[in-house]
Formats: sequence, C-alpha cells, structure tokens
Amino acid sequence: MALEKITQVTGKGVTVAGDEIDTDRIIPARFMKCVTFDSMGEYLFYDVRKNEDGSDKVHPLNEERFKDASILLSGANFGCGSSREHAPQAIYRYGFRGIIAESYAEIFFGNCTTLGIPCFIATKEDIAKISAAVEADPSIEITLDVENERILFGEESLPAVVRESAQKALVAGKWDMIGELKEAESDIASVVSKLPYMAK
Repeated sequence: MALEKITQVTGKGVTVAGDEIDTDRIIPARFMKCVTFDSMGEYLFYDVRKNEDGSDKVHPLNEERFKDASILLSGANFGCGSSREHAPQAIYRYGFRGIIAESYAEIFFGNCTTLGIPCFIATKEDIAKISAAVEADPSIEITLDVENERILFGEESLPAVVRESAQKALVAGKWDMIGELKEAESDIASVVSKLPYMAK
C-alpha cells in the first residue's frame, strides 16, 4: 500500500512558546524505556505539564480550549539537544500532524519528516501573528500547504519555508524509507535471487 501523499495538513493550533526547546523537555529520558512508541503521547512535555503528583501545571496543552490542536507552534531551534527519535514520536502520538517554528535541529527535523510531519519554517513575526489568532479563537483552522509553502488561516496567507528534500518526499508520498523498503519486498527478493553470492 502506497504511503500517503502529504500535500496539505489542516487543524487547530496551539503555541508552546520558547526558543531552544530540546528533546529532553519534549520527552523526558525516564519515559524512553518503552518497547514501542504507542504510549509516548501521554508523556509529551511531561515535566513542564505535570507536577510530581501527576496533577496539571499551567501549560497550553493542559487547557481545554486547545485539546483538539494538531498544529504545534514554537520558536527557534525546536527539537535541539539529543537526537532521540522518541521526541517526534511523542509529538505524533499526542496527535500533532504539523509544526510551525522559526528553525529546527537537523536530526529532529529529519525524524519528523520520516513520520510524515511537515515542519514549516516561518518568521518570528508571522508565528506571533498566527499565535495571536489562535489565542483569540482556538477553533480557527490552520492549513499547512506543503506544495505551495504557505500557511493559511482565516483570511491570511503567509509564506513559509519547507526544505526542498522534505517537501518533495512528503508530496510524493516517499517520506518513510522503511515503508518504501517494505513496499518493495517482492522486487528486492527478485534481485536477491539473481545474486550468485546469495545462492544457498
């Protein structure tokens, strides 16, 4: 089955403000002992969202008005720090399907792309404009137009940058290399069968 071609992502937004938000803040290391990524979403931003007794702190992700958000807005160098794959997995498992930030750590960006999460780069001013619109009306829909590198919300259409390699992969449905390999299993087996050094 072919991978989804991701040309647009639409959803409600929420802002987790700040620069240099690292992967340890996104998913604390003690929650990385899992065998699968299935439960990662519940630990997203855990230490800044929860008290030691598990009760909620004041945090955007704990606000009822943002509970359906699937577009995450943030600042510069988002996803910096260690290269743990668990960070984008936690973002994805929580329900986010797109990110808007000023810039990204390289490995984090790549890991997001292989999950089919478009990472849009926008100016600080434009992110502030989107955040203000979301704050005023949390139900407003944001569309990340991957093909045309635009962010649409309300009557606004703002320019953004989607790195060319990621944009091509998302639009063509070739963003998951493991998925592509699995799809090509029969072709791979055919090639292997013709290799003399693979003969039993």
